[in-house]
Amino acid sequence: MAVHGGPTVRRRRLAAELRRLREVAGVSWEKAIAELDFSRSKLSRIETARSGVTVNDVRAMCGLYGVSGSELDGLLELAKQAKKKGWWHPYTKVMSDWFEVYIGLESEAAAVQNFEIDLIPGLLQTEEYARAIIRSWAPDEPDDDNEQRTQLRKARQSRLIDEAEPLKFWAIISEAAISQQVGGADVMRNQLKHLVSASKLPNVTVQVLPFRAGAHASLGTGFSMLSFPDLIDPDVVYLEFLTGSLYLEEAEEIERYTLNFDHLRATALDPRDSTKLLTKVAREM
Repeated sequence: MAVHGGPTVRRRRLAAELRRLREVAGVSWEKAIAELDFSRSKLSRIETARSGVTVNDVRAMCGLYGVSGSELDGLLELAKQAKKKGWWHPYTKVMSDWFEVYIGLESEAAAVQNFEIDLIPGLLQTEEYARAIIRSWAPDEPDDDNEQRTQLRKARQSRLIDEAEPLKFWAIISEAAISQQVGGADVMRNQLKHLVSASKLPNVTVQVLPFRAGAHASLGTGFSMLSFPDLIDPDVVYLEFLTGSLYLEEAEEIERYTLNFDHLRATALDPRDSTKLLTKVAREM
């Protein structure tokens, strides 16, 4: 499965370059909208990579910005590559648009840092745990659709054991998440044992944030921070809520969440003591 340098990252690169070229050319938003016959929302979605852009639109934008020759050819090729389907395409029927963007970013990331309050991170969930979570989130959805969502979650985890380029994953999990009996005691016990096993992978680190830590740097806010192998692709912070998600990319926002995660790492149990706690809780279940 080829995942790096895929369509989501290429779309981000294209969006950033089109935005830069407009600014270099001194073309205002108002002029671009008027000359290209775009709506404000369309130009915004293109420049923030929230939607794809057609080859014809790229050609028109480059014409307005004075881009030609090999630079134009490169951007048109990038637009074509950004339209290609990712490995997750068979699951799009059961994915929201905003989560599809996340799957694309996660598939192309080199490293993910994740803090969860009351859930085991998706990349570390067992199939039975994931199935119970998904069923509770979408009780009225057809069983077949929920099963597809479960299999999608399982497919994402292949990045952790990719022999060529394994994803570096650092998870900090609140003690609340390991105490919540999702799916019943047997499912949860197996889930905790799986966390212990996964933490032995050289590219996976698991820490538990204990209740006794009290108030901490990210109280009430879970998040994921994704980093990419190519330095031209900026880090992204991903925040998810019940009906959507938020992507943060500004440098000062990334710096704040990086500092936040550093504080969480310092506050949480170290990996060895985290494994001891996971084993203890599993035994008690």
